[in-house]
Amino acid sequence: MDEAALSVINEVEEEMVLYVLSDHCYQCLPQPLGMIPARPTSGTPASVGFVVGTQHALTLLINSTTTPQQCKVNFHFGEQGNYSLWVKNLNEPSQINCEMITDSDPINSYLPILFAFLVFAFLAALSAIWSTVKRLDAVTNLLIRLGGTVETERLINSELGTPNRLVDASTESIIPATTGRRLRSLDTFRGLSLVIMVFVNYGGGRYWFFRHESWNGLTVADLVFPWFVFIMGTSIGLSLSGSLRRGVKRTHLLWKVFWRSLQLFLIGVIIINPNYCQGPLSWDSLRIPGVLQRLGFTYLIVAALDLAVSPDRLTNLSSETCWYWVHDICLYWPAWLCVIILETVWLCLTFLLPVPGCPTGYLGPGGIGDFGQYQNCTGGAAGYIDRWLLKDNHIYQTPSSRVLYLTTMPFDPEGVLGSINSILMAFLGLQAGKILLHYRDQHRQIITRFLMWGLILGIISAVLTKCSRNDGFIPVNKNLWSLSYVTTLSCFAFVALVFFYYTVDVKKWWSGAPFFYPGMNSILVYVGHEVFEEYFPFRWKMANSQSHTEHLAQNLLATSIWVFIAFLLYRKKIFWKI
Repeated sequence: MDEAALSVINEVEEEMVLYVLSDHCYQCLPQPLGMIPARPTSGTPASVGFVVGTQHALTLLINSTTTPQQCKVNFHFGEQGNYSLWVKNLNEPSQINCEMITDSDPINSYLPILFAFLVFAFLAALSAIWSTVKRLDAVTNLLIRLGGTVETERLINSELGTPNRLVDASTESIIPATTGRRLRSLDTFRGLSLVIMVFVNYGGGRYWFFRHESWNGLTVADLVFPWFVFIMGTSIGLSLSGSLRRGVKRTHLLWKVFWRSLQLFLIGVIIINPNYCQGPLSWDSLRIPGVLQRLGFTYLIVAALDLAVSPDRLTNLSSETCWYWVHDICLYWPAWLCVIILETVWLCLTFLLPVPGCPTGYLGPGGIGDFGQYQNCTGGAAGYIDRWLLKDNHIYQTPSSRVLYLTTMPFDPEGVLGSINSILMAFLGLQAGKILLHYRDQHRQIITRFLMWGLILGIISAVLTKCSRNDGFIPVNKNLWSLSYVTTLSCFAFVALVFFYYTVDVKKWWSGAPFFYPGMNSILVYVGHEVFEEYFPFRWKMANSQSHTEHLAQNLLATSIWVFIAFLLYRKKIFWKI
């Protein structure tokens, strides 16, 4: 997968060196791929074979032992294609010409994705048609005659077709005070994020865009965790408001928040350090940061802030009040002030903290990036703080930057400094919850404010990044959880929430299935998919491990199984809460 065969044929009577540089690698040094022997004085041209990557376009440089950069070729190879690069003399001996020839065409590695999309689209269409048909009076009467009354009623009112079914009271209420149901759009959005997270964690068919970006930029895999944090913030605002309204003491709620955060942290440490088949776990190599740990810490800070500033009862302001249009912000100004202070701390530490051997304010990947000048500076201040506080052995050893940028330093994408920006992400989600509370039942106002927040955050992202991947003041970077990463993903989250809120809760065109079910049991699905990742039926030995088709089929089936498990648990009213 993601490889092609390249034969370099040298017709020049001089030994050459082939260098390769990925166009996706920003300011990187070309890396030697191999030697190309000289053509014998009398005889056939010399030939040597190489394997090259196909994920991104490559620049090939051919240097002789006496003259640098004899020729340069930029080419995007296709998966499993066969290519020949001919190195020839022109009329003058000192002039070299390079010509790329396709010997056999590559395969289309994206056809499995198209086929999978068509299959799931067909299943979704069948579900929609069935949901419509079974509500017809004739079909309802037919079902009653063919089956028992109780079973037929269950079938007609099943969750696959009805978007308004009440959720069992044992589940946590996270919706405005005027209703007694959960806000389904939030569970649907959470479930979609979780399903994508499970899919990419299982491999994503081994496609590069379903893996985390090496450094700056975004892939599909980089979207889901921040969305999960955003939705958690929204849920915090809605659930704590309901508890305060019911008269629950703040000290009791604070204890529950602390206990839940501690449980998330401990579960996270356990599931990211699995040594089931390798003997006892060594404390010397225990990884401390992780996804659930980040969620637990963020939940603790944001929930504590909300408890500190939220009133027991919502203030009902007249629309004639001059600050009515921003009262969902102004009423919580102390919390906003705290978040601004935290963000100032992040900016100061990131851009002003001296890091030994590295330039102040460095945001690069190290390794061969930045022309190899800062090989051991991966992540700048963020990496330095983690290595100073937690030590090298207790953070992530194989960051995504190691493949493209050939980094050697450990770096944790869920590290300490990035946790500050995850608090900002959750707090922006909390603001979405405040909008739902203060403008409840005013769908136009809610949607307008969501879109306004999306526009404002999008403009901030455009300024910070200069609308580029690498040339902005603060590039979008998942590893660093940079400020622009948070504003960009929050912009996407507000816009996505508009879609889910309008289609699921306002118009009720969609019940939220199937994403609604894992959204209702998110902790169980996340922990379960991590623990049972290597077990059948979630993984099995493949006939061809170098096939995107087999990987995609396996990963989609494994993800679908977890969705089905969540559906069964929902029908049985089983919810795992901590």
